[in-house]
Amino acid sequence: MKVCTDACILGAWFPDKIPQNSTILDIGAGTGLLMMMLAQRSQNEIHGIEIDGAAYQQLQENTSQNDWQQRLTVFQGDARTFQFPQKYDFIISNPPFFESDLLSANDREQIAKHSTFLTLEELIKVIDDNLQPHGSFGILLPYHRWEYFDQLANQYRFSLIERLVVKQSPRHAPFRAILQYTRSNADFATTHDLTIQQIDRVYTPEFVKLLKEYYLYL
Repeated sequence: MKVCTDACILGAWFPDKIPQNSTILDIGAGTGLLMMMLAQRSQNEIHGIEIDGAAYQQLQENTSQNDWQQRLTVFQGDARTFQFPQKYDFIISNPPFFESDLLSANDREQIAKHSTFLTLEELIKVIDDNLQPHGSFGILLPYHRWEYFDQLANQYRFSLIERLVVKQSPRHAPFRAILQYTRSNADFATTHDLTIQQIDRVYTPEFVKLLKEYYLYL
């Protein structure tokens, strides 16, 4: 799967929100993008799990060829049944998106993009089972799915504490939501807006500030 801008936004949004010396789990780690983005700006121990064999092979290669490899551990398996070695202070996930949408012909792409394999209901249970009582988690979703997921999270007594609404340009409607939840009872969530490009297709100052430590040319 290609590296997507919205996944990069997810990886850049959370490093400053996670306390140092935390343990982190990336559910559906893919080829390791989020793990390495989080490792670049922290000293945290980061684990990742990926079910697809080819993606897992590249995940192993990517996480073993950088300056943070001693803090990166990867597992191959199904997060729904995998016995993780510990509970985590923070969990991050860029889950399959297109539940109930038209499935792609390629099986590997289908697993990566569609939540027939890992539904949001299953994902929230995995998070609940593997998150420390004091922990929090972050997730990237299509904007039209965030309210549905919020209802699921509330059923597991998670409270939304922060929401980032992402638009491609000022002319576009929101297309992604990045959400952070905790087990504490929060009365309201802080909402932020991020527009990727200006009308002239130049990156906005807010996008540049967020991603400049990761992109080579900003």
